[in-house]
Amino acid sequence: MHVLKKISSPLAGKAIQPNIDGLNKLYAHICLFDSNVNPSNAGIVKHPQLLAVGCLQELAVKTGNDAFAQLQQFCDRNQGWKFGYLSYDLKNETEELKSESTDGLAFPLLHFFSPKVVIETTANAHILHFDDEHVSEEEAKAVYKAAYAAAPATAKPHSVTGIKNRITKEEYLSAFNELKSHISRGDIYEINFCQEFFSEHAEIDPPEMYARLNRLSEAPFAAFCRFGDHYLLSSSPERFLQKKGATLISQPIKGTIRRAANPTEDERLKSQLRNDPKEQNENVMIVDLVRNDLSRIAKKGTVQVDELFGIYSFKQVHQMISTVSCGLKENTSFTEILKATFPMGSMTGAPKVRAMQLIEQYESMKRGLYSGAVGYIDPAGDFDLSVVIRSILYNSANHYLSFMTGSAITSNADGEQEYAECLLKARAMFDALK
Repeated sequence: MHVLKKISSPLAGKAIQPNIDGLNKLYAHICLFDSNVNPSNAGIVKHPQLLAVGCLQELAVKTGNDAFAQLQQFCDRNQGWKFGYLSYDLKNETEELKSESTDGLAFPLLHFFSPKVVIETTANAHILHFDDEHVSEEEAKAVYKAAYAAAPATAKPHSVTGIKNRITKEEYLSAFNELKSHISRGDIYEINFCQEFFSEHAEIDPPEMYARLNRLSEAPFAAFCRFGDHYLLSSSPERFLQKKGATLISQPIKGTIRRAANPTEDERLKSQLRNDPKEQNENVMIVDLVRNDLSRIAKKGTVQVDELFGIYSFKQVHQMISTVSCGLKENTSFTEILKATFPMGSMTGAPKVRAMQLIEQYESMKRGLYSGAVGYIDPAGDFDLSVVIRSILYNSANHYLSFMTGSAITSNADGEQEYAECLLKARAMFDALK
């Protein structure tokens, strides 16, 4: 990849938001990843904002048992930037499981593309990256011009009628009690149980909907992604896995509590979360699972917990986040890393395989991209992948819109509280769709 030049931004120290609306009219492949300069990413964000536009090569795997092999071949053929996602149901390949539930979205198992142009936003400059063997300087500048052309000031109309819950509250509580019985019998220690909210006749303007969601959440892993007819509008607070040089970092989230408008009450809620034995228990179980996953590909003795029970505040909620890292074994490929760690433990439970079997048995929908991962690989082979949660998924071809939420069930969990936590996590999506 060739770096064209640095273009000074008129707002030093503040990223100018690109005109996603304009790009969406011109290109079928777009990925915007925006950290919103969030403190939870302080010191470990390599690229505060990245925008990938256009497609030179792509890989979309819809079915089969060799998705990871195809992905590695795609990465080997394309040494530059790559952007894409991994759906939760790739678990079927790594663990010989299955997914047979309802799937209204019909996204591929994974979808990656090599963009024509990548625009990196730093504190005071834009840097254009492009492969000058396939993209001319003139075309790269045209992409940049479109990305930062004046955006329309008026909001676009949208229609999302009849948002339904895939299961009733009574059905949720019944499944919750069944899962607690599995915990009592020792089948599992913890499980992430999720539910879906959906509309089958949704008409939205994805760029406008992303802008609304991002204003509400300002999440550290905000993402607008278009893969043809498939859209991901994400306000995720959670990193799945980052590679910087020979270091891997994972930051699982377990522990959620609401924000309060009153500062004193807000601090009380933070303290309550920090010292809650149930939340700490959930968190440490997943930390142990992540440590075990990383140990498969780590240099001996390098797996460590950098932070345990860190409390981070976002616009909607406080979260308990731990950080686990390791030194990576030499010559470990991208897909070898994925096979050892995917799906992320925070979205499955422990033990991981048995938890995923029970998820398939008790959940009423196919998760698809929800609780999968999305991100990029840079030309140096470093990557950053976030967990697809707090996200709206949209298929513009069949007008199906979906968002899902979940919570961790342990031996001392309360069904009413867990159901309320699901609704709390869904609040930003409901508000964006109003």
